[in-house]
Amino acid sequence: MSRIIDFNNIKDSLGNSIFYTNDRATVALGDSLQLLKKIPDNSVSLILTDPPYHSTKKGNIINDKAFSTDDDFINWMELYAMQWKRVLRPNGSIFMFCSSCMESKLTNMLCKHFNVLSHIVWTKPNEPGYDGWKGKMKKEALRQWYPHSERIIFMEAASEGNLNRSYFGNYLKRLRTECNLSGKDLTGMIGAYGRVNHGGAVSNWESGRNIPSKEQYASICEALKKSGIKEKLLEYEDVIRPFEVNANVEFTDVWTFPSVKAYKGKHPAEKPVSMLEHCIRATTFPGDIVLDCFAGSGSTIVAALLTHRIGIGIEIDNSWCFSIKRIIENAEDTGDVCDIQSIMKRLVSDKEPSLFDFETKAF
Repeated sequence: MSRIIDFNNIKDSLGNSIFYTNDRATVALGDSLQLLKKIPDNSVSLILTDPPYHSTKKGNIINDKAFSTDDDFINWMELYAMQWKRVLRPNGSIFMFCSSCMESKLTNMLCKHFNVLSHIVWTKPNEPGYDGWKGKMKKEALRQWYPHSERIIFMEAASEGNLNRSYFGNYLKRLRTECNLSGKDLTGMIGAYGRVNHGGAVSNWESGRNIPSKEQYASICEALKKSGIKEKLLEYEDVIRPFEVNANVEFTDVWTFPSVKAYKGKHPAEKPVSMLEHCIRATTFPGDIVLDCFAGSGSTIVAALLTHRIGIGIEIDNSWCFSIKRIIENAEDTGDVCDIQSIMKRLVSDKEPSLFDFETKAF
């Protein structure tokens, strides 16, 4: 793995746009679409991002009211999709938050660039004793079902536009063919006769139905070397798109992470760190690079640090860049990186009005 090299190359490419950086995180200030164009190809393992929704029309979120038509918004997002496709590693993943009413239009566009694997419904339950808008609003005034959920579109880098043809599947098939081995031959050499998931045979791996374990991949490499393969084989972390879930975590496409309760200093679109941690743990390896193009409160960077990954955030609002910087610095000083709310409340009590007194936020 060469993630540190990639991280340093990304920092070099962002140059004077970097607002804050340390050895595990970087915050860049500016228009994320323009800054994305500077990031090197195939250098990011996960894009975990929360763009403006367009449908919500919030004045305290930059660009949420910038587009007069849905098509204008979709065309703008496609410019991002093209850059995401370029900077994403071939075995990388993307989570993109969006509103339920824009999901179908976004999916139609994104399918041209990625394999869309899941449409996750985040139900946004409130903590006990906190009803939020669901409890306060007048139900009788509704003319449709109350939208108390958001969507998360989960994607992978496309290969031949085929949902069941993974980057690793193509790689394995090419190497096996060069060694004049049939799928049955290679299966016999490594003893991979299991039924499903990590026990899948070579045919299942090549079709993208499942992936080998690290031990099985080592056996594959050994068999290919014995069969005369000449090229240097890729490391497991550079060829396999990780996806690790189990019965103890959210593994269906309906998520129940509690929404972030209102507090002074809260970003209007802040996502729970626990949910972002879950995204990162499931789809990256330790040390991988996680990119958020709309950094906001910095929750994605915090989640990356908590999970021992590298976090990169791009944010257009100078004030939010400043608050992210302070959160990371406070976390480094106190070791308390997991509780953004506590850090923000501490900063408020320290009477730093510049963090909160500007028109784009509604605190």
